Amino acid sequence: MPTLTVEGTAGVEVPAGKRLVLALTDEAGTDQLHACGGNARCTTCKVEFVAGEPDRMTEAEKNVLAAKGLTGVRLSCQIACDHDMTVRVISRLAGSGRADAGKRPADDITPPPAWVAK
Repeated sequence: MPTLTVEGTAGVEVPAGKRLVLALTDEAGTDQLHACGGNARCTTCKVEFVAGEPDRMTEAEKNVLAAKGLTGVRLSCQIACDHDMTVRVISRLAGSGRADAGKRPADDITPPPAWVAK
């Protein structure tokens, strides 16, 4: 099982292939935002990689990051935990002014992933 480390905390084991957004909330216990429900539309699930950034991304992630002019961040809803990684959670419920983190994302990456080089 891969180890997920949120910067400044101890690493936790996560089931291989689990969506990063779900691993952050379920295993790591963070208050990661996911306002659109994990569908690569809103960018509230942004994270920064400290180590272990995947070398590919979904086409949906690439398109939404480009449309919003974002660099240096990734969408946790579009990443599968298939290796050890360390992230900095930068989109948290605390301080966001939102009533909740968003609808729980589905277990599988949505929309269905078309993988591209990052």
